[in-house]
Amino acid sequence: MTAGTDTARLSLALRLGDDALILGQRVAEWCGHAPTLEVDLSLANIGLDLIGQAQHFLAYAGELEGRGRDADALAFRRDVYDFRNCLLVEQPNGDFARTMARQFLFSTWQHLMLQRLVNSTDPRLAEVAAKAVKEVAYHARLSADWVIRLGDGTPESRSRMIDGFDWNWRFVEELFEADGDEAELVATGVAVDRAALRPEWEAVIASVLAEANLPAPVVKRGVSGGRTGRHSEHLGHLLSQMQFLPRAYPDAVW
Repeated sequence: MTAGTDTARLSLALRLGDDALILGQRVAEWCGHAPTLEVDLSLANIGLDLIGQAQHFLAYAGELEGRGRDADALAFRRDVYDFRNCLLVEQPNGDFARTMARQFLFSTWQHLMLQRLVNSTDPRLAEVAAKAVKEVAYHARLSADWVIRLGDGTPESRSRMIDGFDWNWRFVEELFEADGDEAELVATGVAVDRAALRPEWEAVIASVLAEANLPAPVVKRGVSGGRTGRHSEHLGHLLSQMQFLPRAYPDAVW
């Protein structure tokens, strides 16, 4: 591998890890606050799945970086501008419908991406993807079920589901954007062509929305920047809570 390839792999591992880490933290915020105990447990499990995925991807990123930083250091000791997650996953939970809309949009994309990443020519990425894809299949299925239940439920739940998609839809475009470094990895079979995922993703989204009797979200001007460290104000607030203990007590161990 060339130095440029190593840098591109590092960037990819950080993006995959940060997506999972930040969404895992967001979902975990529902712990003790979900509509029912069953949903509370489901969301807690999704959060744990995502944080577990983040640990594997960030551990690999630390090895590629070669500066002695492990997954914990990358999670808890980077500043907000060093994170490479997409903007969608850092958005506030809002109500339960907005959370399910965000989860459905992201998990549908993540599942399609991981299905292809299991064939990566990078053994480490393929190994993590092979384990994670089974977990994310559940995330996608659960969130789709809730989109249908809320969309085809009461006038109140339908209205909230529509509002949830309206909030999150502007961040969809970034899921399918790739830069030159990632294009190089696609050419060598390391990474997945994000743009190629879009037709199947749109088909799944349209099918579930139709079953939920929900209108297609109005297309808005896309908002991006998370992949290059330009985040919304929400990420800073999230990190201030997530990183407080490790930064306040840097030598503490369990």
